[in-house]
Amino acid sequence: MQRITSRQNPVVAQYRAAARGEAEGILLLDGIHLVGEAVDAGVRLSHVMVSSEALERHEITRLLDLLPHDTEVAAAPAPVMDAVSPVRSSSIIVALAARPVDLINPFELPAALVVVLCDVQDPGNVGAIVRVAEGAGASGVIVAGQSADPYGWKALRGSMGSALRLPIHRVAEVRDAVASARRHGAQVVATVPHGGVSLFHAQFAGPTALLIGGEGPGLSADIIERADARVTIPMTAPVESLNAAVAAAVLLYEARRQRTH
Repeated sequence: MQRITSRQNPVVAQYRAAARGEAEGILLLDGIHLVGEAVDAGVRLSHVMVSSEALERHEITRLLDLLPHDTEVAAAPAPVMDAVSPVRSSSIIVALAARPVDLINPFELPAALVVVLCDVQDPGNVGAIVRVAEGAGASGVIVAGQSADPYGWKALRGSMGSALRLPIHRVAEVRDAVASARRHGAQVVATVPHGGVSLFHAQFAGPTALLIGGEGPGLSADIIERADARVTIPMTAPVESLNAAVAAAVLLYEARRQRTH
């Protein structure tokens, strides 16, 4: 096992570049839960760094035993772990892995239920939506426009590993996602804070693209106009809207209810 004792080591620079999103094709997995989820999902880890103080912990030895023999593993003291782990209180294990290859358009799956993130810029929201999409049985997520990178370290932590399993497709513009939905025969549903059909009267049983707008402005007027249906979550005044991830969860579980009953 390699020992890294200096924050100036080139491997440390690789981790820091991955945390900034500057390492093309490489993602940073931070924390024992996320590294474990990656191992269980069969994600190929190119490098793993473990806190020297945690080498004898059962959960760490278990993870290391599951790695392929050619995976590079290094141990490092706390000051180095502080440099490679982007969270305020550094994690005891971090890893580098190749980004998942975007091979599947989730609209191509049977009875597709696809969440389309429209300029959702907060990585925590992106990760939480990916997590709830997997939990609710959605076919996948399309990340559109100025939405945060679903494979950035903050979004990955928010998804708790779901981003490593659920099909995620990236498109440049929201209208590209709408066009893809139409090509595959899916209805396009825009979520709006008021004026739409009540969530409980909406129809989600067929192939559906569920458009979730970004924090603050929500969906643009142009995208709302392009939609086949507009859905509003009923709320008691003076509350006017919900957090993007919370709204996605409410809508997805209503869709799940309709599809399983």
